[in-house]
Amino acid sequence: MTRWIELDGAVNVRDMGGLVTSDGGTLRPGRLLRSDNLQGLTPADVDRLVTDIGVRHVIDLRSDTEVTIEGPGPLTRDPRVTIHHLSLFAEGGGLTDVDADTPPAGGGVDTDKILPWQNRPEEDGQESERSVGHYLAYLADRPGSVVDALRVIAQGPSIVHCAAGKDRTGVVTALALDVLGVPRDRIVADYAATGDRLEAILARLRSSPTYAQDLDSRPADTHMPHASTMEKFLAVLDERHGGPLGWLRHHGWTDDDTAALRTALRT
Repeated sequence: MTRWIELDGAVNVRDMGGLVTSDGGTLRPGRLLRSDNLQGLTPADVDRLVTDIGVRHVIDLRSDTEVTIEGPGPLTRDPRVTIHHLSLFAEGGGLTDVDADTPPAGGGVDTDKILPWQNRPEEDGQESERSVGHYLAYLADRPGSVVDALRVIAQGPSIVHCAAGKDRTGVVTALALDVLGVPRDRIVADYAATGDRLEAILARLRSSPTYAQDLDSRPADTHMPHASTMEKFLAVLDERHGGPLGWLRHHGWTDDDTAALRTALRT
């Protein structure tokens, strides 16, 4: 059962606590949360997350440009919380954060380039295949951010978020759950659960000029998270790297990191 956390200023917030691992363990409540954008949190929301649940780390996967345009969120002002900005977009090359930070003619920030996959060629025209390609690009472009995100999760109660809480957050959460020993079907089900809140998520994002143009350029149903997308993504990691843990090890993850993550999150 999905453990939704109802807030006024975010609509895709859930707790990974309660998920059962393959060896019979259980993830501890309040240790790993995932969310959409946290910019709109109310004082009551902050109190719920930080005081009641005990969140101490925010893992912000958005690009530098997104953070700049959207501004600092309420959690950045709470001294109990540490913000870890770990963008999953490349910092060099075409249509990346570097280009997005380059002011267009007349000054300002070029919002057309905030989300760098917008103009990447489609692999085969299928939405699921395109999404898998994006997810693999996160790993290729910013492996250090992915590894660091999982290491932060091991440090204490954390909330991982991006804009919608679907793609970037979905990738990092899936890798963490796999290392923790959560069965694949539960990882896939958690990824797909964002679809239950998709209408509310899109409404929130469309209210911001930062995201409205990108959302309106595609039919709403193309934003739906499909189980097959996460299944394919994990299958590619299995085939190419021996699974998420194999990919992580190739990028500096150690047995001590695995032990720390499991000790922090599992009963």
